[in-house]
Amino acid sequence: MTAMTSRVINGPKAAKAFINFVNASPTPFHAVQSASALLDEAGFQRVDEGANWEKDLKAGSKFYYTRNQSSLLAFTIPASGFKEGSGVSVVATHTDSPNLRVRPVSKRSKAGYLQVGVETYGGGIWHSWFDRDLSLAGRVIVSSKSSESTSDPSVLPKFTSKLVRIDRPVLRIPTLAIHLDRGVNDAFKFNNESEFIPILGLISSQFNGSRAAAPSKKDDDSDSEPSTPSPSGNSKHHPALLQLLAEELSVTPEDVEDFELQLYDTQPACLGGVNNEFIFSPRMDNLYSTFAAVEGLISFAKQTSFGELEGNVNAIALFNHEEIGSVSTSGAQSSLVPNFLARLSPTPAQLASTISKSFLVSADMGHAVHPSYTSKFEENHRPQMNGGVVLKVNANQRYATDAWGSFLIRKLAERKGGKVQEFEVRNDMPCGSTVGPMLSKMGVRTVDVGMAMLSMHSIRETAGSNDVQNYIDLFESFFEGFTSLDKNLRVD
Repeated sequence: MTAMTSRVINGPKAAKAFINFVNASPTPFHAVQSASALLDEAGFQRVDEGANWEKDLKAGSKFYYTRNQSSLLAFTIPASGFKEGSGVSVVATHTDSPNLRVRPVSKRSKAGYLQVGVETYGGGIWHSWFDRDLSLAGRVIVSSKSSESTSDPSVLPKFTSKLVRIDRPVLRIPTLAIHLDRGVNDAFKFNNESEFIPILGLISSQFNGSRAAAPSKKDDDSDSEPSTPSPSGNSKHHPALLQLLAEELSVTPEDVEDFELQLYDTQPACLGGVNNEFIFSPRMDNLYSTFAAVEGLISFAKQTSFGELEGNVNAIALFNHEEIGSVSTSGAQSSLVPNFLARLSPTPAQLASTISKSFLVSADMGHAVHPSYTSKFEENHRPQMNGGVVLKVNANQRYATDAWGSFLIRKLAERKGGKVQEFEVRNDMPCGSTVGPMLSKMGVRTVDVGMAMLSMHSIRETAGSNDVQNYIDLFESFFEGFTSLDKNLRVD
């Protein structure tokens, strides 16, 4: 796995490590791959989710497994050994961000341009995607049929899922010149279906096998498609796109069976600000939290005292599809965490015991006060970047935080010298949500936290460079100290 080159200069060590992580993770598939690589390096044992891994739960052991290449669950067993009915301390994050997805039938062209049909995913700030250097990443299902030398019809080709990332700009969504739209700066409005279509290139002999004719009236007024069929027999996508994927994967276009691709900005994440106090990056909502959760668990597991500590099983859960409601096999409303708890404590009584002793930290990014829009923030709830963890509170339970959760986070942050801020929306504004409320339905106590950032859901976001280590410290403190803290407070 090779990360894109990033402009990392002097700055916090943890921030620079995060920059490498996010640059290597343009999709949820790549984020899980990046997290897996970090866990492998730290000595975690990868197991298959469907295997009988319970038999190997020895004191001090470390495991992880993935689901559908886009969600991950990692955990450590305490030194006292695993006991059915013990509690679990979980940090839950998500790996997806708003983006553009290539449609199942993406082949489009107009006025001499090759275009790629896309669908909006999540609630993105879509105008930020115009005039950016875009490329493609995702996973591709490939077959071995082109390399099979046998003519025996009973011998079926093998099929594999491969990750792909085109490391150069190949797509662009151009704005209309101001000379042709004098009111563009008054209110930049556009139609997501007809005016938000990336261009891949020009219709020419380079792409279509024969020199293209001059654009017809149909080309000028409506969608049309190059008449030359794809060499793979796949007419749903431009031959140029299939060839691009095939070259990247070292296969033939005929081997490309299907894919899930999304667009991403090729400009790498970097440190910014006069004192490198910022990170300018895509996908910080929520890879910032994801990276910190992974590093927090690894830092805890690397401690020399890890083998001496008693307490809960410590775990991280990285989910996909939070931006669209988490309703998928790899989302927070899936069976990933409930199955994990049930396998640790298979009887109803044991499971009830585990739930009562467990705690879950839902980690998703929060809003920093914006200097140009301070009126959008409740006057006493204006988080600052590099000001420490943000407790996210909502009386209508859009966030799962309550007084016990707030108390816990404050005490855990204090253990590492960290600071805590509060965020609550104004009464006249809507509130977002997280995986916290949906995971709390299991009965596990839950709190919602984040780190302050600007431009959430833009193609390019801003967060604090010092908060990366603050986040890691909080999660490490949670894994170290939750059990002893929990023993000293009784709610029921």
